[in-house]
Amino acid sequence: MTALTESNNDLTPSTGVLLVNLGTPEAPTSKAVRPYLREFLSDPRVIEWPRWLWRPVLEAIILRVRPRRSARLYEEIWTSEGSPLLIISQEIATSLEEALASSRETPVKVALAMRYGQPSIAKGLAELRQANAQRILILPLYPQYSATTVGTIFDAVFDTLKQWRWVPEIRTINHYYEHRLYAEAIAGSIRQQWAKNGRGDRLLLSFHGIPISYSQRGDPYRQQCEQSARLIASALELNEEEVFFTFQSRFGPEEWLQPYTDKTLIAWAQEGISRVDTVCPGFATDCLETLQEMGMENRDLYLEAGGREYTYIPALNAAADHIRLLADLVQQNCQGW
Repeated sequence: MTALTESNNDLTPSTGVLLVNLGTPEAPTSKAVRPYLREFLSDPRVIEWPRWLWRPVLEAIILRVRPRRSARLYEEIWTSEGSPLLIISQEIATSLEEALASSRETPVKVALAMRYGQPSIAKGLAELRQANAQRILILPLYPQYSATTVGTIFDAVFDTLKQWRWVPEIRTINHYYEHRLYAEAIAGSIRQQWAKNGRGDRLLLSFHGIPISYSQRGDPYRQQCEQSARLIASALELNEEEVFFTFQSRFGPEEWLQPYTDKTLIAWAQEGISRVDTVCPGFATDCLETLQEMGMENRDLYLEAGGREYTYIPALNAAADHIRLLADLVQQNCQGW
């Protein structure tokens, strides 16, 4: 029990940063995807149906069918190193720790965790405890807040800390879409793409969706996505006829936030908009929803509907501007520590 409740007091006290992303299965196989989906879709923050109603649907239907389909999609984006989301997140954590080491007087330890799958939040917090982190900043890799993402990360963090004898000082970041470097970084990546390949007729900012009912119950996500789109458009000096925002990745029978990304792209192609650029400002790292859904599936829908050229602009990933943004966030939120 001692190993689970005590920090390593032989080390110099440090500040810890727990960098948290969504998560990923360990392999692009049905066997690996099934437990990942079970953990993800069992989260009451993600699916808000009554447990007595949702659990039989999940176990008897979804987990019998979806793992096979999802595994095929993961296989399309898997690399020789593994899951893109995990590999890129590891690169970000390493680069962020290096950036903070050169800008802070006290030691800083950055630990990577995934809300679902491995490395778990419990493992990440344990890593910081072993580094004798007396203060810990929780940094979810989500620019906009939603209970389905940031909220559930905080749930898991404090559920873990409830088991600790000694709990360190904790600070949390629940959004950063308004940070001055966020819109600048997204705009910079778009400009870089335009300088290399030219500019499309329209720019589409696609955010992950949530059910409309979640928004109606008070989730601020839609408003934060709208403001994100305005800030990015302003940074690019674009007007409302040049840049649009939509929502992707809907799941289940409920109505989700609109306009929908796929339907918008099809409509544009049918209207004669021949060239579009797309980017996903709500995703800090490329993953299944960006590389496969936006980079392949929605691309095919647009081209099959009559579009001529489609470009997906990658997420910020481990780019220098992204690391600069995250380091500034940490510095701001660790003031006084």
